[in-house]
Amino acid sequence: MSATPEGLKYSKEHEWVRVEGNQAVIGITDFAQDELGDIVFVELPGEGAELHANETFGTVESVKTVSDLFAPVTGKVVKVNGALEDNPEHVNSSPYDDGWMVVVEMSNPSELEALLDANGYRAETEA
Repeated sequence: MSATPEGLKYSKEHEWVRVEGNQAVIGITDFAQDELGDIVFVELPGEGAELHANETFGTVESVKTVSDLFAPVTGKVVKVNGALEDNPEHVNSSPYDDGWMVVVEMSNPSELEALLDANGYRAETEA
């Protein structure tokens, strides 16, 4: 059973969002990392990049496959988790803490309303 912490927002594409003021910390869910298997490489945008909700913003490569990352919200990347360059396995071992990917300054916080809460995401992944 995957961990799905309360208090986060979730996309149907398996990204999570932790809202901190006008910023969104984004990563992939425990369910997603479990499905992907051992993560060996993460490609992320640089600081200053503009992300658009529901569009690809990077990739995660595992021993099984390469998977696109989809932005759950629109905004500008203000911070990138550089530790993932040398330690992509953090996405597996700590998807909600050390395995976060980017911090985005949201340009349209109302997009959060389209995301799922923990119960809604659990229902999606158990269906």
